[in-house]
Parts: sequence; structure tokens; C-alpha cells
Amino acid sequence: MASALGVRAGLVASILAVAAVAETPRETLAHANAALQAGEADKALALVGSLPNGGSDLAEAQNLECRVRFTLQQWDAAVKECELAVRLDGQNSSYHMWLGRALGEKADRASFLSAFNLGKRVRMEFEAAVRLNPRNAPALTDLGMFYEQAPGVVGGGLGKAESVAEELDRVDPARAHVLRANIAEARKDYGTAEREYKQAIAVSPHPAFQWTTLASFYRRRERWTSVDWAIQNCVSAAARDKQAGVALYDGAGVLSESNRNPELAAKMLEEYLASSSQTEEAPVFAAHLRLARLEEELGDRAAAQREQAAALALAREYGPAQGARH
Repeated sequence: MASALGVRAGLVASILAVAAVAETPRETLAHANAALQAGEADKALALVGSLPNGGSDLAEAQNLECRVRFTLQQWDAAVKECELAVRLDGQNSSYHMWLGRALGEKADRASFLSAFNLGKRVRMEFEAAVRLNPRNAPALTDLGMFYEQAPGVVGGGLGKAESVAEELDRVDPARAHVLRANIAEARKDYGTAEREYKQAIAVSPHPAFQWTTLASFYRRRERWTSVDWAIQNCVSAAARDKQAGVALYDGAGVLSESNRNPELAAKMLEEYLASSSQTEEAPVFAAHLRLARLEEELGDRAAAQREQAAALALAREYGPAQGARH
């Protein structure tokens, strides 16, 4: 495993190389966002930290740090940074969406009373995001999923979720079908849910991801042969769509959660890591750690150690990688 000193030295060298050509805060932000998409959490944080404490780009910098902290599963820090971004620019739909997401993750790990108060804030942030930009499909999806999952006491409700699905019909039909599938599952109408998941595949321009969503449904229903079928279709669809690498990450997760086919799960993660579609939605350092665990399961201890080292080289603050032992 690379030493901490070696990692830091490499990090400093890379930041200095970027700084040599980044003449403005806007360019530094662009490099920081590129580092985030590539899973280089340490580099992204260092670049954001190098920015001046002021100027028109400060809100974007706070939001970007929030998103890095989010990938690192540092929920309190993510909430803090996103709150600052919203305070600086309360008219930005995306900033409200990310604050809602961070608050939601914090609520999932809070005591009952704290979760109740946080849940109301999550709803308010998602509603604000949609109000500011009614065509923000990810924010609409987040709001719809909140309504579907949350109890009425914090503003949830299946009727509200159905209204959001109608809004999504005009913006992103595939997301609308997935939301309706989730609503049907909540009502234990599993036949309708399955049909809606399949409709999402049919209308999506990137169906590989929707195949993983269907596979997750089959996992919840313990339909193991169907899980295998959906994952194979995900792999085939991803091979035809170079923008769909994230589906391989998600599909590998479904297989791991199902305790099925670790060899295929490892291959899917390797393909994602070698792809050109790496994204913060599937952090590269998290993919390396998932692969490390699979390699350990498959009996290749040396490969597991290499993958854990790769995760820590990108994100030394990533708690799950720090706690891993191989």
C-alpha cells in the first residue's frame, strides 16, 4: 500500500500542475469538478480549498465541496457546505436539491426526533428545487421518491408522488415510470411495478441503468433467476452505450447484495473503472473498495490490497476504506 507521505506528495504535485495553468477561480472550479467526476476526492477538496474566500464563484465552490463530502459519506460536513451554498445563492435549484440529499442521508442515521425534524427540511429543500426549476428531472425524482417513502406527518403521501410522476412525464418519461413503479411497490401491486420498470427500459435513451433498477426489484422479490436475466441485459446494454458505465457499478452492487456471481460483479466493476463514463454518482474510490471486497471473497488477497490502496490514494478520508482490512 502506498505510504501516506507518498500519496500527499503526489497530490501536492498534481495540484501544483493544475494551478500552473488555472488562471481564474472559474478554471479551478472546472478542474475540481473534473476531479470529483474522476473520483479524485482529495484533489477536488484541495482545489476547492485553494480558492479565495469570496467572489461570485463562492456558492458554486461550497456546493462542489458539499458534493465531494457527499461521496465520502461525510453527511454533517456535506450539510454544512450545502447550507452555505444555498445561503449564498438561494435561487439555484441544484443547490437546494443537493442540500435536500445531504439532509436526507443525515436523517436516515438520526434518532427518531431528529429524523422527524430533518425530514421536514428535506421536503422543503426538494420542493424549493422543483419550484425554482420545474424541469429539473433529478430534483423532481428526489421529491417524488420522498413523497413515496416518507410518512404523512412530514409531508409524504402516495397521491403527492403520483402528481410528481405526471410532472416527470413531460421532462423525463423513464424517471416517471420508475417513480410509478415505486408507488406500485408501496401499494404491494407488484405486477404493475414490474410493468412500469419494463416501460422505463423501453423509453430510456440509456436503458442499461433501468435494467439495474429492474434487477433491484427482482432482488427485493427474491426472484433470483430474474435478477440474473436483468443483470445480463444490463451488461449487454452497457456494452452498446459508452455513457452507461455507472450502470455497471450499480449492477455489481445488486449482485453483491444478492450474494450472486461475484466473478461477474468484479468484472463489471473493472469495466466501469476502465470506462470513460466515471461519475460522482458512482465514486471511483468506492468502486475500488467494492472490487477489493469481491477480490477478497474470490480469494485474491493481493488484488484486494491493491484495490484498497487505490481507493485510499484517491480519497484518504473515505471511512469505509480506512476501516477495511485485507
